[in-house]
Amino acid sequence: MADEKGSWKRFNRISFDSKTFSKRALRAENSTTRHAHKFVLSKLDSLRNVKRHVVVWLSITGLLIVGVALQMLWYQQAYRTVAWKDGGTYAEAVQGQINTLNPLFATTQAEQSATKLLFSSLYSYDDTGSLSDDLATSMTISQSGREYVVSMRNDVRWSDDVKLTAQDVVYTVGLMKSAEVRSVMYGNWIDVTAEAVNDHTVKFTLPAQYASFPHALTFAVLPRHILEDVAPGSIRQSGFSVSPTGSGPFTLKLLQTSTNGSHKIANLSASPSYYKGAPKLARFELHGYKDQDDMMRALQTGEVNAAAGTDAQKSDLPSSFNIKQYPVNSGVYALFNSDSPVLKELKIRQALQAGTDTKKLRQAIGYDVPDLYLPFVDGQLTGQGIPAPVPVDIAKAKSLLDQAGWKLSAGQTTRQNSSGQPLQLNIVTVKDPTYEKVLERLAGQWRELGIKVTTDIKDPSDPTQDFVQTTLQPRNYDVLLYKLVIGVDPDVYAYWHSSQASRLGYNFANYRNNISDDALASARARTDPALRNQKYKAFAAQWLKDVPAIGLYQSVMQYVYRPSVQPDIKVGGVPSEADRYSDVRYWSAERVPVYKTP
Repeated sequence: MADEKGSWKRFNRISFDSKTFSKRALRAENSTTRHAHKFVLSKLDSLRNVKRHVVVWLSITGLLIVGVALQMLWYQQAYRTVAWKDGGTYAEAVQGQINTLNPLFATTQAEQSATKLLFSSLYSYDDTGSLSDDLATSMTISQSGREYVVSMRNDVRWSDDVKLTAQDVVYTVGLMKSAEVRSVMYGNWIDVTAEAVNDHTVKFTLPAQYASFPHALTFAVLPRHILEDVAPGSIRQSGFSVSPTGSGPFTLKLLQTSTNGSHKIANLSASPSYYKGAPKLARFELHGYKDQDDMMRALQTGEVNAAAGTDAQKSDLPSSFNIKQYPVNSGVYALFNSDSPVLKELKIRQALQAGTDTKKLRQAIGYDVPDLYLPFVDGQLTGQGIPAPVPVDIAKAKSLLDQAGWKLSAGQTTRQNSSGQPLQLNIVTVKDPTYEKVLERLAGQWRELGIKVTTDIKDPSDPTQDFVQTTLQPRNYDVLLYKLVIGVDPDVYAYWHSSQASRLGYNFANYRNNISDDALASARARTDPALRNQKYKAFAAQWLKDVPAIGLYQSVMQYVYRPSVQPDIKVGGVPSEADRYSDVRYWSAERVPVYKTP
């Protein structure tokens, strides 16, 4: 304790001397200044001397950094790529109004496209154009060929979560057969009986053997639990037509009219419970436009990012757009009304056949389309003995017209008969840019033969014209420039058998020939492909002789899309325009950069 007290006393004796502190601070300041002059300021001159070297080295270092960055950018494809991802909205333009979403009444391309996205069917066409299972899992055909038993999946639900069963299939067939419903498929199902064996098995009974019946099972199945309380005659006007319950890859969220009122848009959402797997797209917008001009404007303004069935040329679009062409199993024909006073004469039809240069007609379209001279598309007839095309022979055509009694006098441009009546034909077609180009060139070729040609372009979307009731059903034309949907199977009975030459039939040429009738009826009743092939060859040969029509070209679907989307359409898988959706589950509208895995 004594030592501690002594230490404390010594601490108490320490005093602060300001003079001494000032002297020491001054010495420290002087010392610091001397060191600064010696080690910093005196070296500045040396830094100025080496600044050139410093700048050079800094420049070299900067160039190295830039070079490394550029190298990473140039070679990033070695370790990075772009991948399509789930989500996004696909907006597609299609020609035709969307007045109904009920497949029983879908007639326009837009309506048929919408119903393909909303509904499923027993069978559909895959990406090779072949018939494949959809709702069906297997099919058994009886020995007589008149009974088809189809087994169905048991994991399919409607968009309201009710299970889809065989009773829905039977109910749909009943609607297609009903005269009160007036479905567009009515004539094809009148004599077919459907019955549910159990919840997942349905049996179809036919009045006679029909080899291509499986292709008829691609109809859209409708929900019985939604429609069974609606009177058949009221189904077209029911709320189901604008707000349907479906079982397809997409469900309807809203059917709206565009802001300017020009067209309707079906807003669809991906169905997460779709039995084949949810689509990659989150949403699908289907825009139904009245004509091609509206579709082009929508593409150019970015309202849509794709369009199906356009007549666009590459020069009409920005260079960034992609255009692909897909041949479809349809043909465009000049159909001769055999009941027309002028075209009853075989020699006149033969003259038109010889005087029509279909190659020049195809050139007028502006893009390549396949040749078509038979009532079948290329590839449907195989082997030896396929009839050859009739060559163009203008001299022969004029000679045949002379033989038929239609002479061209000197100084005249129109042929006349002995009574002084001019040789005149009226060609009717529907409003379509491609048809109109072909019509103009066709009329020009026939006028050069001395025929007075008048043309009439109908607008099927105009309710005041009622194209079906005023033109098609009464056969109100001499020549009809029109497309016939042939399909995958070469059964063209509906277009050329004499039994279909009626007001409600599809034999628009009113073609009647016993040899052709026998060949068509026999072919559809045979299941042996080789035998059917021979029957159809015999029919094709007779068809070319009788000239009920001239095949002009095979239809092609032009598909235009922006690089920002990826439609997964296969060239071999488009039997009809609406079948482009066979792999719609894999379509994409968004992509992101990703690193490659080693």
